[in-house]
Amino acid sequence: HLVQGPSGTTALYFPSQEVAVQCQISGNTPCIFISIIMPSYRNVALAMFLTLHGALGFGLRTSSLIASSASLRRTMSKATTTTAIYSTAEATESEKKTPIKNEEAYSKVKMEDIVSLCKRRGIIFPSSEIYNGFAGFFDYGPLGSELKKNVKDNFWRHFVQRREDVVGIDSSIIHNPTTWQSSGHLDGFSDPMVDCKETKLRYRADQLFCAPVTVEECGTTVGFVCVLEANDEDMVKAAKKQAKKLLKESDRKGQAIQPFAFKDLTQVSEEEMGQIPSPGSGKPTLTMPRDFNLMFQTNVGAMQDGSSVAYLRPETAQGIFINYKNVIGTSRQKLPFGIAQIGKAFRNEITPRNFIFRSREFEQMEIEYFIPPGDDVWQPFHEKWIADSKAFLETVGLREDLMGYDIHEGDGLAHYARACTDITFKFPFGEQELMGIAARGNFDLTSHTEGSGKTLDYFDEETKEKFIPHVIEPSLGVDRLILALICSAYAEDEVNGEKRNYLSFHPSIAPVKVSVLPLVKNKEPLVKAARELFEKLQMRWNVQWDQTGAIGRRYRRADEIGVPFCVTVDFETIEDDGAVTIRDRDTTEQVRIPIDEVVPYLSKMIDGY
Repeated sequence: HLVQGPSGTTALYFPSQEVAVQCQISGNTPCIFISIIMPSYRNVALAMFLTLHGALGFGLRTSSLIASSASLRRTMSKATTTTAIYSTAEATESEKKTPIKNEEAYSKVKMEDIVSLCKRRGIIFPSSEIYNGFAGFFDYGPLGSELKKNVKDNFWRHFVQRREDVVGIDSSIIHNPTTWQSSGHLDGFSDPMVDCKETKLRYRADQLFCAPVTVEECGTTVGFVCVLEANDEDMVKAAKKQAKKLLKESDRKGQAIQPFAFKDLTQVSEEEMGQIPSPGSGKPTLTMPRDFNLMFQTNVGAMQDGSSVAYLRPETAQGIFINYKNVIGTSRQKLPFGIAQIGKAFRNEITPRNFIFRSREFEQMEIEYFIPPGDDVWQPFHEKWIADSKAFLETVGLREDLMGYDIHEGDGLAHYARACTDITFKFPFGEQELMGIAARGNFDLTSHTEGSGKTLDYFDEETKEKFIPHVIEPSLGVDRLILALICSAYAEDEVNGEKRNYLSFHPSIAPVKVSVLPLVKNKEPLVKAARELFEKLQMRWNVQWDQTGAIGRRYRRADEIGVPFCVTVDFETIEDDGAVTIRDRDTTEQVRIPIDEVVPYLSKMIDGY
């Protein structure tokens, strides 16, 4: 900034360096006098003499001999051309230009990049890492635990607190074992598994894909390739590598082959399995698929026999169904109504993979929405819940262009389901299920009626009829949603030629809502004002205090962990206008707000009111 300073001087201000330069033409002498005022060393100023003849001299003077820095700042504030009142924070990045966003940043991201980012930023760690980890289990760090809490709070607020027709429960993780017999989990809750007879490794058969390697010219099949499930590009790349080796071994090196026709191992014949190589051994050593029950078994009580066997719940839904009668009797709800639950679930996955997308311990957010029976009743409810679920995912910050739908039909439907639609998300490893909305009929309540001998029907006071309600079930994994939110938030842009990586979390789910930045850390009145504001904001949100380093560097630190707003307290706050500068993470735009209006302003931006 070049402004007219006090006593006829001309002042230059360099905000990014926190330096003020005061210039004065010295009378009739052809000499320019320059004073450099550094706020962090306010007792000393550097004087430089530049004569027109090129003579150069340096000297030190106390700041008392220099025009008041406060007066200089006030003069500068009047000369700024922006709508905001002067602050060092405002000018630091010279962010008058709109950041140029890299729209292709996410398309180039690999899953390894996401995993590394989560560990570096304290979002998610491998469980028991000092003991070399434990496959399928993860721990949430300081930022991750806040992010997880915010996601669950948003779900509960959206689907329970803001609706009159949904109530919540919190059931136990271990139920009476008969629960799982009635629900069908003991007999049918399994995944297809294959074993490698040489390496003893186990794989989910529906996550291994094979394809014949067929020579284009003559149609001869020289063998099979076998790859793990991934996105199309990675699967084809791995298959080509295997095919190249097969062609070389069959003296057909360099010959063109037909496109790969992948199918999972649940669809292969025994004869084909004898030619399919194991990912572990590279040889045809895989067994035929067989069912593997995913239930975690434990024992309850002092005895270790059959009578003490129990199971960790593999889903939260059954805890809702077995509490249906209690909720009906205590909540005064009338059909249609729902029961929601958020809680831990456990599945002994054969091959947990893709980070927290498929793990052995996870959290679910589920709703069982009970409706009247009838072939013409369920479909409007099902469609409405699909729309409501998609709207919720968008409100917490998922990118619409990365979402899609997968409608289950035929063999893809559970035997009891009337319909099921998945909302999918394009992860770095491919498009996968994120949230399922199923029309489950009355299978569960009917099964528990038969298993328990207790009636779980509903009496309609208007029609005077008794019936077992049908159910629409929206089901969403907390961990999968967190992974999708991190992927959606991954962003790169360019600010004045400088590349910036940041997480553009929606303010409602951001782990840290606000970063409070005192301009300098050694001016007690300024630090005190900033600290008072920080403690006030702590009463509402999780906020961060950062007083170390240049202001631009502090901005970048906040951007990297997804802090949506930075509040800077500067000299003008305590000496002149009593206002602070609030900077937006995504746009880098800055506004000047009176300190008493900071909480209402941030409340509207973060909470929406």
